[in-house]
Amino acid sequence: AMAGCVQHGASTLPDDAFHHFPINGTAEIHLATGFQNILYDGGGLPDALRVEMMDWCRTNCADERKDGETDEQFLYKTRKKAIGPFKRELWTLPPHAADAIGANLRAKFSLLFDELKIAGTRAHVERFITPVAVSRPLPAAFGGEAAVAATAGAGVFDDDGSGE
Repeated sequence: AMAGCVQHGASTLPDDAFHHFPINGTAEIHLATGFQNILYDGGGLPDALRVEMMDWCRTNCADERKDGETDEQFLYKTRKKAIGPFKRELWTLPPHAADAIGANLRAKFSLLFDELKIAGTRAHVERFITPVAVSRPLPAAFGGEAAVAATAGAGVFDDDGSGE
């Protein structure tokens, strides 16, 4: 049997539309843009950092600008690419900024968890998902230990005798 449908771009729908997804058996909903919008537009992100990130887009994504596209359209489309280069600044936001963004994200997660009927689904998740403990030490740039490259006994293309 098929699991259900996938909804791309759902995060830009109005909040009162999300209750339709569990009713219709939607198996997957893409929400990244909505959370990105909370970061950039929801309040909390320092204005100077936002300006710096948008300037980065204008410089580093200029070749993606389409004829007739407004600056607002161009930045909305490309600003997702600024998150990585500004990871350090985002990870070290002043507490008031991080708290404001966090509160906005919590409010959206709360709404989505209610509308998508997440409550009471733990047993289903535990039946099909096995958590894997992954060590994520603090990067050296933030005071953690330097990363050590993983090594394997056989190269990716070498026969390791497993038959796989």
